[in-house]
Amino acid sequence: MYFAHSLQGDPDYSKWHTLREHLLSTARSSGDYGSVFNSKNAAFICGALHDIGKYCLNFQNYIAKKALKGGDHSLAGAEALEALVTTRSDKIIATILKYAIAGHHAGLADYSELQQRIDRGDHNKADAVWRDEIGTDFGPLSPDFKHISPVKGIPAFQLAFWGRMVFSCLVDADFKDTENFYKAHGQTTADRTWPDLQAHIGALRGQFDAHMAGIAARAAEKPSALNDLRADILAHILGQAERAPGLFTLTVPTGGGKTLASLGFALRHAEAHGLRRIIYAIPFTSIIDQTAAIFRTVLGDEYILEHHASIEDQKFDRKNPREQLSKLRLAMEDWAAPVVVTTNVQFFESLFANRPAKCRKLHNIAGSVIILDEAQSLPVHLLRPSLLALDELAKHYGCTIIFCTATQPAFDKRDLKNGLDLEGRELAPDPAGLAKQLTRVTLVRGGALEDAALIEALGAQTQGLVIVNSRKHALALYQAAQEQGLEGLVHLTTRQYAAQRREILARVREDLKERRPCRVIATSLIEAGVDVDFPRVWRAEAGLDNILQAAGRCNREGKQSAADSIVTVFKPPQHKPPFELEQAAAAFERMARDCNDWLAPAAITEYFRELFWTKGEDGLDQKAILGEFSISDGVAMFGYRTVAQNYRLIESGLTPIIINDSAAVAAVLNRLNSAEASPGKAARDLQTFTVQVPPKDFQKLLSNRRIAYHRADLWGEQFAVLTVVEGDNLYTAETGLIWENADVLGNPII
Repeated sequence: MYFAHSLQGDPDYSKWHTLREHLLSTARSSGDYGSVFNSKNAAFICGALHDIGKYCLNFQNYIAKKALKGGDHSLAGAEALEALVTTRSDKIIATILKYAIAGHHAGLADYSELQQRIDRGDHNKADAVWRDEIGTDFGPLSPDFKHISPVKGIPAFQLAFWGRMVFSCLVDADFKDTENFYKAHGQTTADRTWPDLQAHIGALRGQFDAHMAGIAARAAEKPSALNDLRADILAHILGQAERAPGLFTLTVPTGGGKTLASLGFALRHAEAHGLRRIIYAIPFTSIIDQTAAIFRTVLGDEYILEHHASIEDQKFDRKNPREQLSKLRLAMEDWAAPVVVTTNVQFFESLFANRPAKCRKLHNIAGSVIILDEAQSLPVHLLRPSLLALDELAKHYGCTIIFCTATQPAFDKRDLKNGLDLEGRELAPDPAGLAKQLTRVTLVRGGALEDAALIEALGAQTQGLVIVNSRKHALALYQAAQEQGLEGLVHLTTRQYAAQRREILARVREDLKERRPCRVIATSLIEAGVDVDFPRVWRAEAGLDNILQAAGRCNREGKQSAADSIVTVFKPPQHKPPFELEQAAAAFERMARDCNDWLAPAAITEYFRELFWTKGEDGLDQKAILGEFSISDGVAMFGYRTVAQNYRLIESGLTPIIINDSAAVAAVLNRLNSAEASPGKAARDLQTFTVQVPPKDFQKLLSNRRIAYHRADLWGEQFAVLTVVEGDNLYTAETGLIWENADVLGNPII
């Protein structure tokens, strides 16, 4: 008898996980996952063959602790698959599925790397008995693809995307079957089981309707034109929920209630079309908490998964002799929740990932309503592959995708070469008319403003918000304003961890409400959707989308006239913007020469046309992602690993540091002192207590013992915690983490 997994400390073979049971169970689950996007047979066969390399004596000796190594068992299934298929189309598909089977531990490889592994020939050869135990009659492999693009190079991208989705089915099924085996024997605990959206959709819709009825009742006590307009917008959007799934735009100015309206549409649309979950992707972690809190209030905590990208699960350690248990310690999130609130970084980088940890969730994206909040924030340098991926999800994976924003980017094929088919897909009523009705600010150009002049202008206002383009400028401006003794001064950047920013914003809202002095200096994290309402705003030069998002923090509730609600766009001479923002600012300047109404949708479209034209096709795929996928003579030459490495929304490769200054963090770290702890749950619990640091500064902190890995003996380099040294002042609630002088030991930075 052949085994897939043994039991730690139990030599009784009768309790071990048989290889046949593991392969067939994994195959059934993988096939079920793949059936959602018409790929049941392909996903099934990947599950059935992925571990047939364990049908050999050296692996069986290894699992019985009679050998130190078990050999490479993941290539045997890839080779067997090619030998099983007969039709030309299936042979091409088989070459794609080889990546998935061969990479179910190490990840999807580049073609050259995979071929080198095969050519070495030093992998396990499966004993012939696998054919009797597993069978070989699997049926056709090719997916039922429609809408194959005629554009050169795109079909290869589509097939590579499909290969990654099938890989997701395989690795999730593999992990879960292994997890279930150990759970049954008391050697691990499984992650929580989430409720099914369709089983609860009626109740959730009822909760949403009740919540909105409560808002309407409160609004009726203080009638206003704004509340009436919000009600009209909501009714119009909900009335379109039965439209066919696909791509939509939702263009509503700030203050129009688009967050709740998009949730209401998603619930009704999912109910009408049997969709499986709602995924809400947000550009900044700064508003994840806010949005998730709104959704929990409306729907209940048991339905909401909040998933950041702050702490990545540790890479599978192939050197660990307890291989099967190491797989469980990944504890990766599979996005099986009815409602997922996540970041753009987590969502999009997963779509281009190659590691099992990142890809496991992908099959659960199929059949979802995906709301892209602040859609204009998609990085321009990755725009072409990003839009192609979204188009694939809509065309081949049963997804509805909503581009939700006040500043709708020019993604339509009428405005962007090889863009999306968005004509007639707007959900909001008359975006141009809404822009006029919801105009609540006056935009002015302030010219060059030195920091001293800016601080003087801020000091002349009891309440005001300044938004700059970098953490460095924000800190310098804050410290200079401190020296001037400005009252109610607040510093807000990603130097502070998310949970602390949430507390700071709560105090800011209270100060604004009570009309106390409140002068906030922040980076752009405050722009996109953060619910604050200032009478005056200053915004450092940037693109029109940033400027209008900043304007959304001014007179948000319309309590004063537009003439009195000034948003000043200024140039900070001492602080040059990053290159991307500099290009965006230049595109805005060109657009502004011929357009006076910057708030009009036509101006926004023209701005994005200018920006995309400036970049050109190559600039919209700056990392040449599409060039990594090609098919030649029936061979799929895909660069999965290279693409995963190059597709980064945040290019700096920031590294998270845990700030241990609260009882909540101390409790999680204490749990991690036990080998029985779940690192996945701990990572999720710690997400909002981390600060992202540039890699060079991270290494300085590490080498100078200002950070240390918590229980590295158990979890490796997964949980980096800031070390508190008296007098360092590396982290304070006011300034956040100041890492720039981390190489100066024993010398307080402030």
